[in-house]
Amino acid sequence: MVFKEKLHVNKKPIMVLGTSSGAGKSLTVTAICRILKNLGEEPIPFKGQNMSNNAWVDWDGGEMAYSQALQAFACGINPSSEMNPILLKPQGNSTSEVIHLGKSIGTTTAVNYYKDWFVPGWEVIKKSLKSIYKRNSNCRLIIEGAGSPVEMNLMHRDLTNLRVAKYLNANCILVSDIERGGVFAQIVGTLELMKLEEKKLIKGIIINRFRGDLSLFAEGKKWIESKTKIPVIGIIPWLNDSFPPEDSLDLLERKSHLNNPEIKVGIIKLPSISNFSDFDPLENEESLFIEWIKGSQNLKNYDFIILPGSKQTIKDQIFLEKSGLSQDIREYSNNMGNIIGICGGLQMLGTFLEDPFLKEGSKTFSEKKIGGIGLLPLKTTFFEEKLTRQISSESLWPCQSKVNGFEIHNGQTELDNTQNLPKINPIFKDVNLGWYIEKKKGGTIAGTYIHGIFENDIWRDQYINLIRKSKNLPILNKRSISYKEKRESIIDNLAREFDKHLNITSFLN
Repeated sequence: MVFKEKLHVNKKPIMVLGTSSGAGKSLTVTAICRILKNLGEEPIPFKGQNMSNNAWVDWDGGEMAYSQALQAFACGINPSSEMNPILLKPQGNSTSEVIHLGKSIGTTTAVNYYKDWFVPGWEVIKKSLKSIYKRNSNCRLIIEGAGSPVEMNLMHRDLTNLRVAKYLNANCILVSDIERGGVFAQIVGTLELMKLEEKKLIKGIIINRFRGDLSLFAEGKKWIESKTKIPVIGIIPWLNDSFPPEDSLDLLERKSHLNNPEIKVGIIKLPSISNFSDFDPLENEESLFIEWIKGSQNLKNYDFIILPGSKQTIKDQIFLEKSGLSQDIREYSNNMGNIIGICGGLQMLGTFLEDPFLKEGSKTFSEKKIGGIGLLPLKTTFFEEKLTRQISSESLWPCQSKVNGFEIHNGQTELDNTQNLPKINPIFKDVNLGWYIEKKKGGTIAGTYIHGIFENDIWRDQYINLIRKSKNLPILNKRSISYKEKRESIIDNLAREFDKHLNITSFLN
């Protein structure tokens, strides 16, 4: 049946579909956004529905996926939750929080999602598209699909692939990942499963992550074009080989580590970890080596430990206790270790966690109030309403500097005066944003609600210097390259590499 409902726009949208999850859609959209910006166009990213706990908060306090925020940066514009109108945040047990236009509106099971949320989901996608075009009539949407567009058991209720493509009559690009193997089957199989009116929307094919001499694929390109009658508009090489180590794709894909680090960082791999993009700025620090900690172990080899954010703080704290990691962290602290917690990590470093409304992973009455790791004299109570907002404050420790970031959490933390713990101090002038303890024998324990804290260059430099000083390493007086400038540089390089190998003018009209 032909999809009749369409939105008419001035400039043809471009939609990037993939033969599978992980084919390279997000990076392709990011690159195209920057290429078009450089050509003087007004690109705007869009993904109708995303499933991720790696979130961003826009300037109106709306939640959206970090990947669409990054694509907005590539366009040179501020992120807005309209660019990702539906965000599903997994909570475990096939359950997700449902975010519409940046606001939490409920939870759902996978079984009931399309029965309960399909119609309102499609309405909020259309509302966002109309709003974007109303404010930016001359823009060109660069749309990212999700997973495969031809999951036959889901196509009739797929909100974010071909339904959006047909509604906008978009020029679609199909991206395949040759690194996975079976690239011919990926492409032909995906196209064969499309209806005729859907297949007509595919204007080009991209072969992604090609290793070696591109000329070796000449016969393969010819075969694909002969078989599908669709041009191969780009063969994108394995990009990690094109980026120098100091300008790697770690900030965008997080795949390699430095060889000769002076400082070793351990990040606790929580089962319900959220906002792992908080650590992107650390990935590109020349003196740091980052390792993910997945189970109980002696932590003495790490110079500092990070407890990241969590979508299910009670659940993750129970995991830390049962796995032995809570005790490992306490012993590490007693041995002059340095610890920093972010959001849920801050909450877990405290003495008590109370979840009266079962919002943070509690399953039973006995789990409504549990003990934390107990290193900071703080107690947290989770309420029904979530706090989401952009933050601008001034730090008091480890230095005085302006700090920007965002809050996204479902808990209120206050001092626990019943505990016999060392004196705690506020990290920021806004005293509710974070606290720290400097132990007399050595070592620090700190926690903050600010996501993106390490994006603040002066603050990050001084925290790293604090660690260097504890190791008797020379203080780095040279200002590190701004994280945001580095991110811009990497996006520029990404766009240049794509532009070399992608015939972008072929699908603009």
